[in-house]
Amino acid sequence: MNARIIPARLPRAPKPKTAMILAAGLGKRMRPITSTIPKPLVEIRGKALIDYGLDALARNGVERVVVNVHYMADLMRAHLRKRRDMEVLVSDESDKLLESGGGIVRALPLIGDDPFYLINSDTFWIDGYRDNLDLLADLWNPDEADMSLLIAEMRQATGYEGRGDFTMDREGRLRRVAERDMSPFIYAGAGILKPDLFRDLPEETFSLNRVFDRSIEAERLFGVRLDGLWITVGTPRAIAEAEAAFTASATRAERA
Repeated sequence: MNARIIPARLPRAPKPKTAMILAAGLGKRMRPITSTIPKPLVEIRGKALIDYGLDALARNGVERVVVNVHYMADLMRAHLRKRRDMEVLVSDESDKLLESGGGIVRALPLIGDDPFYLINSDTFWIDGYRDNLDLLADLWNPDEADMSLLIAEMRQATGYEGRGDFTMDREGRLRRVAERDMSPFIYAGAGILKPDLFRDLPEETFSLNRVFDRSIEAERLFGVRLDGLWITVGTPRAIAEAEAAFTASATRAERA
């Protein structure tokens, strides 16, 4: 029997210096809070949701962040102007909400040509032993992958009520969960993507799932397991759950 040959570890690809945060949604499930503020400005422990993502990007050396805006765009712009640790560019969708996929297409001139971090503004994580964006970049292999997604297991998740998003093999390759099945693996709202994935797509309203599916078909969608706790804040009830998760994590750290 032929032994499987394991290739030598390639040198680490450069960490992305550019990122995009998806922040244009209407936040309907977060009402009535989002009747007066956009969802990315909802606070957890006194900090706006979007600032958790911006802080994580800053820690990892990101120099330019593109944020798409639509709902209460003026409030978003005012908040983003407060950042002094990176260049923040706004991709304006005030005329039309383009969803996650179309929003990236519109932002491409601001993103540039190099692979970039992508982060959802309503999900974040409490790092374990590793910084998760650093872990994502460490395992990013642009020769094999067009996208590398941060993947949480259900046991690591707070505020999640779905059936899982993907199956993942030993090499980290992702595929869709069958319609009636469940999987422990959840897309944790962060990844590294190549801009070329979007070059031939029209600037219209569509979900990022279209691009996920194309990468799955080409066997070039990979996942990296999150280290720590993943938190999604989709409803007012989830705010208390998120704050409780922070408290519990701090208590465990003190006892360690």
